[in-house]
Amino acid sequence: MAGSQEPTGGVATGIGRTALMVAAARAIETHRPDSLAQDCYAEHFVRAAGVCAGWPVRPEDVPGGDANPLWGRLGRYFGLRTRVFDDFLRRAARGGARQIVVLGAGLDTRAYRLEWPTGCVVFLLDRAPVLDFSRSVLASVGAVTPTPCRWIAADLRDQAWPGALAAAGFDASAPSAWLAEGLLLYLPAEAETRLMSTVDLLAAPGSVLAYEVKLGLESPAVRDSPVYTTTKEQIGIDLLALFDRQPRPDTLAALIARGWFATGHSPFEFTRLHRRGPEPEHPDALAANRWVFAAKPPAGHR
Repeated sequence: MAGSQEPTGGVATGIGRTALMVAAARAIETHRPDSLAQDCYAEHFVRAAGVCAGWPVRPEDVPGGDANPLWGRLGRYFGLRTRVFDDFLRRAARGGARQIVVLGAGLDTRAYRLEWPTGCVVFLLDRAPVLDFSRSVLASVGAVTPTPCRWIAADLRDQAWPGALAAAGFDASAPSAWLAEGLLLYLPAEAETRLMSTVDLLAAPGSVLAYEVKLGLESPAVRDSPVYTTTKEQIGIDLLALFDRQPRPDTLAALIARGWFATGHSPFEFTRLHRRGPEPEHPDALAANRWVFAAKPPAGHR
């Protein structure tokens, strides 16, 4: 693997660089003795990107350990989020969904590292530079997916991606499982509304959806929280500058109005469930985060 090469285009800067941050967090989580999620490919993404030189990929590399607001607290958040959404997709596949759609896939490796029932197809949608980098790194380490994987270059802010998804073999008449992990926070409100409306149109009865949102805008105190300031200081990523600042739409309520069953959960609920993960603090950059799980009832359900 050419570890000295710089990733292309959007992977090196802006929102794409946050995918590398999450990959580093997943690598650290993988090597924890109490790991919640295993991603043996994550550290290879970090090492392949020159912009990440010096970033930790193991717990012993983290300055200050779990007290580090970035690689400790936020890193454990990403580890917990990975586990919770892994479990969601596993349940969906066991429940009969054979089409797995990952929106804003970034450096997602679930097609490679999770066990999938026979007949599953994983669709990964993101911008071309991100997907190209991901595919090249995975190929360089000989990664093989146990189930068909379709890579779809698309800008989810426009309206052309459903056609690309269909061209890749997606069947809108069959149940599907959808995941938008770490995506909606960065989209303008109008784009979020349009994206979720499109998912509703494409998701057949019996489909499920999970996504992450942030409720409202951060207060000045939260904007000064160590999670944000340390991330900017240590790796030069200003998360607050990347988050869209428009008032957020109530996507959960919109799904319920369309007939979905949907519930929103604080990440701290899953910290208590797994007895690992970030605990609440004050001021808290994670307190407004919600993980939403939704299901479109099967045909004929009342």
